[in-house]
Amino acid sequence: MKSSIRRSRRAALAVALGSVLALTATACGDDGSGSAGDKGGEGSGKGTITFWDNNGGVRTDIWKQIIADFEKQNPDIKVKYVGIPAASAQSKYDTAIQGGGLPDVGGVGTAMLAEVAVQGALEPLDSRLAKSSLNGKLNQKLLDSSRAAGGGDKLYQVPTSSNNGVLWYRTDLFKKAGLDAPTTWTKFYAAADKLTDKGKNQFGFTIRGGEGSIAPALDASYSQSGITSFWNGDETTVNDPKNVAALEKYVALFKKDTPSADVNNDFTKMVAQWDSGTIGMLSHNLGSYQDHLKALGADTFRGLPNPTQDDGTRVQISNPVDGLSVFKSSKNKSAAWKFVEFAVSHEENSKFNESAGQIPANTEAAQDAWIQKAEPTKLAAEALNGATTKIVQLPYYLPDWNTISKADNEPNFQKVLLGKMTAKEFLDTLADQLNKAQADWKAHH
Repeated sequence: MKSSIRRSRRAALAVALGSVLALTATACGDDGSGSAGDKGGEGSGKGTITFWDNNGGVRTDIWKQIIADFEKQNPDIKVKYVGIPAASAQSKYDTAIQGGGLPDVGGVGTAMLAEVAVQGALEPLDSRLAKSSLNGKLNQKLLDSSRAAGGGDKLYQVPTSSNNGVLWYRTDLFKKAGLDAPTTWTKFYAAADKLTDKGKNQFGFTIRGGEGSIAPALDASYSQSGITSFWNGDETTVNDPKNVAALEKYVALFKKDTPSADVNNDFTKMVAQWDSGTIGMLSHNLGSYQDHLKALGADTFRGLPNPTQDDGTRVQISNPVDGLSVFKSSKNKSAAWKFVEFAVSHEENSKFNESAGQIPANTEAAQDAWIQKAEPTKLAAEALNGATTKIVQLPYYLPDWNTISKADNEPNFQKVLLGKMTAKEFLDTLADQLNKAQADWKAHH
């Protein structure tokens, strides 16, 4: 049933793309009213461009500051800001691709990049970046993730930031228990056991069992197994015996060293639960730093990169990279690109990421003083950029990736936690779906 739904979804995308490609260019103007089939144009480099923020509300204030800075430096260009909540950004783009109304420039994260790109909506940015002041000033690992997410051949997104995985831990609880910082998986498991006292409703760890559970589970698996590639030829490595063993160890924490409510907890509930003060460790990302600060105070917790193996080997999955894309239908691509260049310049990219608490894509911004003061961001950046860090690139380029990693397998992961499915059965099912999706993708590329 689910595979037929995915086939129907791919067919619908193909029909939609064929339809828009058959259309002649409509009158777009500078208001961002084009659809995916419109070729657009360079335009005058002046006038009004439309910008869609794919995390509206959360990032509205900082984007309005950047827009004000841009308009001051470029008085001939006005930017129309449209804030879109993150949860509805994908559907908003899909609707506009098929029916018209695309912006000139917009925020497009790597998790949705492939689906937007496959519909012919995005402008390749390789040649523009090569001639840009940004050339040579962007984090290469983030650029690699952006390119891989778009299919690997062309760059459809200029990265703005990365949200690295973080192991948050209670320094006061660790000190009281005489525990070392959980820098390795051995220390992590030892701490999870020692900090658990079910009689007092105290637990060593909180595990993500609800929405968004697959990426943390895969991160824990690859980080422990040391496997550094998602593919071995055309077959995925997710169900490699080493990953199976790693996942078995990880999920065995559930209800032993974690609250039973974790089986249904998404990140919001998990963060709130950890901030209540009775749990030792939480694996999340940089985005929850301000929540922890308000709830616990600066002196009771720290954020470290996720644990390494005992010998210091660090393997981590690719975290979603946020970035900016220029839309092919834009009638003023030159002005849209000017906005991208400005937003990812040293000063503006630093300003954006200090507000977001994330890792700047601009390498000059990554050296700024605020990062040295924000320890979790500093350590995450060092881990991401470390010469020995191995990044396992998740296949964001697969149009079926979101469906497979969410709708299809989040319920299965809950079954694993509840003992109704083994870790091997879970990973074998996931692998089968991924191998079929990869074969389908390669057949059409």
